[in-house]
Amino acid sequence: MAGGKETTRQRMINIMYLVLLAMLALNVSDTILDAFKNINDSLDTSKTNVNTGIDQLFSSFENSKLKEEPARAQPIYDKAKQAKAAADDLNNYIEGIKKQFTVAGDGINPETGDLTNRDNQDIAPNLMINQKEGEKLKAKINATREKLISLLDPKDREGVTFSLEAKDPVRKRKGNWQETLFGEGTPLTAAMTILTKLQTDTKNAEAEVVKKLFGNMDKAVVNIDKFAAVAVAPTSYVIQGQPYTAEVFLTASDSRSNPDIAVGGSKLSVRDGKGTYTGGTGSVGVFKWVGTIRVRQTDGQVKEYKTPEQSYQVAKPSANVSSDKMNVIYAGIPNPFSVSAAGFPLESVNASASGASMSKTGAGKYNVLASGSQVGSEVSINVTASNAGKSVSLGSQKFRVKAIPKPTAKVGGRAGGDIASVQLKSESEIEADLDDFPFDVRFKIQRYKLTIIKPRSDAITISGSGGGFAGAVRTAINSITPGTRVFFEDIVSVGPDGRQNVLPSLAFTVK
Repeated sequence: MAGGKETTRQRMINIMYLVLLAMLALNVSDTILDAFKNINDSLDTSKTNVNTGIDQLFSSFENSKLKEEPARAQPIYDKAKQAKAAADDLNNYIEGIKKQFTVAGDGINPETGDLTNRDNQDIAPNLMINQKEGEKLKAKINATREKLISLLDPKDREGVTFSLEAKDPVRKRKGNWQETLFGEGTPLTAAMTILTKLQTDTKNAEAEVVKKLFGNMDKAVVNIDKFAAVAVAPTSYVIQGQPYTAEVFLTASDSRSNPDIAVGGSKLSVRDGKGTYTGGTGSVGVFKWVGTIRVRQTDGQVKEYKTPEQSYQVAKPSANVSSDKMNVIYAGIPNPFSVSAAGFPLESVNASASGASMSKTGAGKYNVLASGSQVGSEVSINVTASNAGKSVSLGSQKFRVKAIPKPTAKVGGRAGGDIASVQLKSESEIEADLDDFPFDVRFKIQRYKLTIIKPRSDAITISGSGGGFAGAVRTAINSITPGTRVFFEDIVSVGPDGRQNVLPSLAFTVK
């Protein structure tokens, strides 16, 4: 193609090849066009979601603030409606351009859901550049942006971040705003996607402005024509040696106010319009005080306001520790305790034991466990509480450790006496029961001796291991007959405290 003699036919073929290459260069792949369609759909969904959120903001404001504080809410509501009207006007204007694109692009292809001539690269430049529609759109976007910003307070304008703005690119060789977005070579579907993005930007801008406007309802309003002196203390009951604190401040004041606040003639340190008073707690008793607030008015006069009389009580440290069962600790089992302290919430009170282990089971509830070796000794329950970030000792209380009482050996619920042979043969073990005891305690039989004396026969003695009837013991019991005497002796049991006990013998007469 570059040199040598060519026939007329060859030159024609070369020209057609060049035309084909040019056509291929101008053609946009379906993959790219589909990508634009997907982006457009995503932006359209986002726009719908933002619009729904805006409607919910209006509905919430109308049903709450506008009804509760109409005088204050109405001006804010009117500005929000102006923002909505401005955004809707721009959105509808863009929608009109999209309709022109749709008509020029032969409508929507039902198979793709996209424009029929979506790859057309002449429609968008012709309408937006040649017919100056892009220039009009640019002006309308910037005018809408200024309108939305003007509805905000000066402080709120500084934080505006929405992207609704039509600015020419920094590099002039790229052309102006409309040429950059809709210039030569822009497929129709890409131009449609750009318009959808502008609509989404519009809705986002509207949402940001409406949120800022409605947010003004939650800002504090200070009515400086009405004043009241207030003193607030977290508690009026404190422990000796711990500080008593209270806030003294002027209601309806803002952070810029700086009144003189004093108690008993002594000025307090003032921050954000509030003074903090720390009362003495070196001695026990009830203490009273009054706060005085002096405020300079706009006319230069100073007005004085006094708080109602406040009082607080200083008491000695004290705590209440009580066993939930009785005033002793039984070795080997969890003993439930309740711990509390006057003037302190249960969550701030903690207890520990000296000479035993103590575990917390809930607010103010504990279990104390002492070993069998502690029987006869004392356990101290120590109580502390958190106050103003410090741990305060509230005293301690002592409890005597006592052994669990000896249980009673029984067979079939009987501790001796007459028993039917059928019943005795049906029993499987010796049990150790503890009657009338506040705890549910389990004992184990370690060993015993069984003696059987049948009529006109010699006595037979068998040793049993554990509490069960097995082996030779079971055989001997199964052989009893009416008139037989049965004895369980040397019965040794062990409780949860690990201490062994020899239990009273059992004597049965078989009937």
